[in-house]
Amino acid sequence: MSEREYFAPAKLNLFLHVVGRRDDGYHLLETVFQLVDFGDTLQIESRDDGAIVRHDPLPGVDVEADLTVRAARALKRATGARRGADIRVVKRIPLGGGLGGGSSDAATTLLALNRLWGLELPQRELAAIALTLGADVPVFVFGRNAFARGIGEELTALDLPRRWFLVLAPPVLVPTAAIFSAPELTRNSKLVKIQDFVVKAGFAGDQFRNDLEEVAKKRFPQVAEALDWLKRHDAVADLSARMTGSGACVFSGFAEREVAESVLAQLPSGWRGFVAASLDRHPQATGNS
Repeated sequence: MSEREYFAPAKLNLFLHVVGRRDDGYHLLETVFQLVDFGDTLQIESRDDGAIVRHDPLPGVDVEADLTVRAARALKRATGARRGADIRVVKRIPLGGGLGGGSSDAATTLLALNRLWGLELPQRELAAIALTLGADVPVFVFGRNAFARGIGEELTALDLPRRWFLVLAPPVLVPTAAIFSAPELTRNSKLVKIQDFVVKAGFAGDQFRNDLEEVAKKRFPQVAEALDWLKRHDAVADLSARMTGSGACVFSGFAEREVAESVLAQLPSGWRGFVAASLDRHPQATGNS
């Protein structure tokens, strides 16, 4: 079978509240996931010999720990599939940026191989496999912008306004575990109601924030510097500057692409940033339950 290309979109957390902690150590969250049209490209080819081969692996990442390989192996275990895959990733999503790059790659691998191997698993079964790979993986299988609870797996589809996002990627890799384990992290944010942010689609004010932001800023000055710069442009933004996930990337939302690009044009020399449009759906997700 010939090689096929699959787009793996990044995500932004429009807010992220830590509302508790389970006995097993996992944090309970409330967040809104927004898909965007910036992402990685996966090139996947089905193999007849059953082997899972990751070509051009990421430097410093053991092949067996690569999330695309883990996803393919998990799908084989769950289904007994006998076919294999050649997998290549054209990487654009920054590592350690809170944009969900590894999770999106894993979910896209599941979605692609579900078709290439002729498995036709329904979405709920793919989502169950996805959750074993990481808390952010199920939303990419879900394939819609979503309000999430639990550890990120309890998903409710949302229709969100069209926006253009200016995303800054500070030159630092933020380890998620270090942020969530910080002793000063607030873990008792008040629960929000879905109608609160459906009505207030701007997610403005202190009610909607990223609880991980202050911890990341304290430990990584590059994150604080990027946020401070972006907040200077809040007056022309539709969505005020904030951090996504556990960092390091920060973003603002704009009602018009031209405004987002005009702010990007003012970025200090040597800084990395890009403008991405909101997506309503993951292009590979089928939506079947």
